[in-house]
Amino acid sequence: MSCIRSRLIGTGYSLPKKVLTNDDLSKMVETNDEWISTRTGIKSRHIAEEGEYTSTFCIEAAKMALQNADMKPEDIDFVIVATVTPDNTFPATAAKVARDLGVRPQVAAMDINAACSGFVYATQIADNMIRLGQIKNALVIGAETLSRIVDWTDRNTCVLFGDGAGAAVFQAQEGEGQNSDRGILATKIFADVSQYDKLCSDSGVSFNQRSGFVHMDGKEVFKLAIPCLVQGVEESLKIAGLELKDVDWYIPHQANLRIIDSVAKKLEIDENKVIVSVDHHGNTSAASIPLALAEAFAQNKIHDNDVVVMSSMGAGFTWGGLVIRI
Repeated sequence: MSCIRSRLIGTGYSLPKKVLTNDDLSKMVETNDEWISTRTGIKSRHIAEEGEYTSTFCIEAAKMALQNADMKPEDIDFVIVATVTPDNTFPATAAKVARDLGVRPQVAAMDINAACSGFVYATQIADNMIRLGQIKNALVIGAETLSRIVDWTDRNTCVLFGDGAGAAVFQAQEGEGQNSDRGILATKIFADVSQYDKLCSDSGVSFNQRSGFVHMDGKEVFKLAIPCLVQGVEESLKIAGLELKDVDWYIPHQANLRIIDSVAKKLEIDENKVIVSVDHHGNTSAASIPLALAEAFAQNKIHDNDVVVMSSMGAGFTWGGLVIRI
């Protein structure tokens, strides 16, 4: 039976020009390259400078994605930005992005906050709207300027995070309703709200009128991240009717190389099939998966008909998985 699929037709990414290495950080806090590398796998991260905002990187990533999709801004029916660091409390950063890109009036635009799981959550929303026939072309962006909410005196958190954006264009295309179709084959999202305080901002607009800093129970997050990332892969593949042997590429949330390695081992995925960018991006939260995805396309790693599975876990706790046949 035929069905509508959300086909990935273009990706793009944008990073600040400023690069902050581990050696640079060692001059700011009591740390060193060996300490950071051993515990996280991170060697450097990109940091937004004055005058650069989350929307700055959204727009540049979106322009690249649209160009790669051979589309114009006026072709887009829906803009969704996943972020925990919007330009303004309101309106949505997505509205600013749509305006500055030149998306036509009356197109829906919204932000979503699911932290590091934001891109998976946002993609599920776009996919559902496409499959329901409500829209034809969706622009999905994950973007962060986490450097603005990092306490640069706290070596346990400031070494982890970076800034940037990744974007993807999805288009409604006819499929046969089989897992041989090209496009999104399955999505699955979860939340365990009992873990609310384990990874959070220590402030908020309603709470105390401030944005605050990232607060994290590192040991607890590490412990729970691995089973969540594994579940995201296994559940989404089950829905898609595929097995791990069918996967060509795995793109996990880029939080920590030790977590990524542990998940790959538990799933028994060949390390050569795992796309890793945490070493030079750091943890970019909602931007991490689309950044890694777009970079992999730019490096010609991913090809037509490849099966790509993604999984993420972040504050909330939120987590989820996504399966696409390119």
